[in-house]
Amino acid sequence: MKFLFLFMDGIGLAPADAERNPFAAAKMPILSSLLGDAALTAENAPRESERATLLALDANLGVEGLPQSATGQAALVTGKNVSQLIGEHYGPKPTREIAAIIKEDNLFIQMQQRGYRSTLLNAYPERYFAGIESGKRLLSAIPLAVTSAGIPLMTVEDYYAGRAFSVDFTGQGWREQLGYHDAPLLGPHAAGAKLAEVTREYDLAFFEFWPSDYAGHHQDHAGAIALLENFDAVLGGLLETWNDEEGLILVTSDHGNMEDLSVRQHTSNPVPGLVIGAATLRQKFCTGLNDISQIAPAILQFYPPG
Repeated sequence: MKFLFLFMDGIGLAPADAERNPFAAAKMPILSSLLGDAALTAENAPRESERATLLALDANLGVEGLPQSATGQAALVTGKNVSQLIGEHYGPKPTREIAAIIKEDNLFIQMQQRGYRSTLLNAYPERYFAGIESGKRLLSAIPLAVTSAGIPLMTVEDYYAGRAFSVDFTGQGWREQLGYHDAPLLGPHAAGAKLAEVTREYDLAFFEFWPSDYAGHHQDHAGAIALLENFDAVLGGLLETWNDEEGLILVTSDHGNMEDLSVRQHTSNPVPGLVIGAATLRQKFCTGLNDISQIAPAILQFYPPG
């Protein structure tokens, strides 16, 4: 069983208002076809198609206030209602209390203990590690979960060797923004195909895509549409290469944001639970799935202890 967890930071399900919601404005033919000629908007969840299931998942978790990144991501990787445990939504980076919950037990620790291979497919530049080591930068919830399981984060060397991916999938950002002028480049379709190929080396592969939350906070309508259209092209390569009988792809989030560019802050909208794969696998994964704290247990049911 292979599982690809595509985490898109800050995307929710909102009505199909093209002026406010880039999911209603972007040209995403691959995603639309996958969902049976439908967009990733509130009107279309829940929805079932030949190859995919779309659920609306609660990210509020019964706690007042707008969902935040640290507690939302911690809920995704621990299977616990972290907001409820600490009495509030909190972010962006974990406090000591949240960090302790993540380090105690999480999806990656469980996979290791059960004898399965898991990884975070993001590559991090040298300046990222320098910031962590100097104390000027804190690990966010997902890298913290990975490293607490004893799994090293991917480096520049991993990226150049084709074992990891830049956050924009293609590597263009590494050249233009990070100064790696000889960074390998991939077209979006080729990046998607490679994502499927690299995932086959693991039982669980996780990818963190944060530019969506950045675009939401900056109310960047044009940027949001561009990144969604690029993601759609990546999805095309991924779906062409992915074997539905072999495993599942999950696209989900920690809280809403980019789906409503009329506001800068997060939203209380449900987040998508887009599940791609064989119908029997999807049914097993989606049964009883209502909120983001239930995702980790839903994944782990496919990986019993050895």
